[in-house]
Amino acid sequence: MINVLFVALGGSIGAVMRYLISLFMLQVFGTSFPFGTLVVNLLGSFLMGIVYALGQLSHLSPELKSMVGVGLLGALTTFSTFSNETLLLMQQGEWMKGFLNVLLNVSLCLVMVYLGQLLIFSRV
Repeated sequence: MINVLFVALGGSIGAVMRYLISLFMLQVFGTSFPFGTLVVNLLGSFLMGIVYALGQLSHLSPELKSMVGVGLLGALTTFSTFSNETLLLMQQGEWMKGFLNVLLNVSLCLVMVYLGQLLIFSRV
């Protein structure tokens, strides 16, 4: 039961972070490309790499892994938003932007998970 509370706490933090980052990216770049979604997916992927690596090294309690890995990062990252935004771009005839969105989110997020793990594992 305590893990559920930790997930809820992490989820509330992640949701607020996602909202604030998305607002900031809209102010900086406007609405021509879903940069907010890309940024939160990259950040979430990097943090997931760190959480995973620290968990493998037993430096995180199960409660903290639940709070950050499931709650915070689950609310911060935005696969459903990414999917919707990509489809909307394609429906609007912006095929190149749609494919670019898929390419950037998938490839760069994989790189960010790797870098997050590398950051931790290289220090052991």
